[in-house]
Amino acid sequence: QVQLVESGGGSVQAGGSLRLSCASSRYTYSRNCMGWFRQAPGKEREGVAIIYTGDGSTYYSDSVKGRFTISRDNAKNMMYLQMDSLTPEDTAMYYCTTDPVARRLNSVVPCINWPYNYWGQGTQVTVSS
Repeated sequence: QVQLVESGGGSVQAGGSLRLSCASSRYTYSRNCMGWFRQAPGKEREGVAIIYTGDGSTYYSDSVKGRFTISRDNAKNMMYLQMDSLTPEDTAMYYCTTDPVARRLNSVVPCINWPYNYWGQGTQVTVSS
């Protein structure tokens, strides 16, 4: 069982930055799909930044590309989401997720719609104009 805990959310003005953190009880597998999803009121959950640890490949949604950066610190069992140039449209609950991958993937693409089993409780990000 993997437990995930997000932190770092808060309120910020448009143009500002936040750094979300995700602490995992363990990342013991060499290959994982992992990343950050968000859900705004009345909208579906969307994957904004995904990483496949088998080869380090990443995916960013068009809405955050060039502004958000996903990273991880294996030694600390941590994953991060650096969010810059925030806009009110980024307001949402942000969740981190991870899942081990038994077979080698060719790219991060399968991780985008992966049936993730482990989710954090979420951290709220509110961007005001």
